[in-house]
Amino acid sequence: MTSPSAHQRGRPPTTDHSAIEQAAFRLFGERGFEETTVDAIAEAAGIGRRTLFRYYPSKNDIPWGQFEAGLVRLHAHLAASPPDIPLYEAVHRAILDFNHLDEAAIPQHRQRMRLLLTTPALQAHSALKYAAWRNVIAEYVAGRCGTTADALLPRTIGHVSLALALSAYEQWLEEEDSSLPRLLDSSLSGLRRYLTRP
Repeated sequence: MTSPSAHQRGRPPTTDHSAIEQAAFRLFGERGFEETTVDAIAEAAGIGRRTLFRYYPSKNDIPWGQFEAGLVRLHAHLAASPPDIPLYEAVHRAILDFNHLDEAAIPQHRQRMRLLLTTPALQAHSALKYAAWRNVIAEYVAGRCGTTADALLPRTIGHVSLALALSAYEQWLEEEDSSLPRLLDSSLSGLRRYLTRP
């Protein structure tokens, strides 16, 4: 995403998703999600309301960051998976890659996930995001199995994968010193057991 290159009436020379998120998360921490208005976020980010909406369609989308871009990467990772590796392994690797974090991003990601998993006002919106994520998994599984994404096995693997990942995230939020990759790896091993059971 390119940033504005010219100064506009006191606005910062650059605006991007990260700057808006940082301003929003600071306010969410101070005031709470529901009490923070779009106008307050725009003011804190030094931009206008209309500019904010060019980056995020709604306040509910801000905690999700660039989630849609992440789904594109998840799809690409799955599509590039070697066709001869087991199905569970391809899904496992893709989910680990999807959730990879640079060290510097960990504090804000903890705040992001705590907000997403514990804020009642976000649950309906989150359900749409989770459905889109599950569908990427289901479409890949369907392609491997020669069926459709809404068939029982692809649908089930999508739901199971999401549940396993969310369980790892909940544990990660409860244990400040825990490793997210290690928790995800351990939790996702359950998918292997599910797919390889007699």
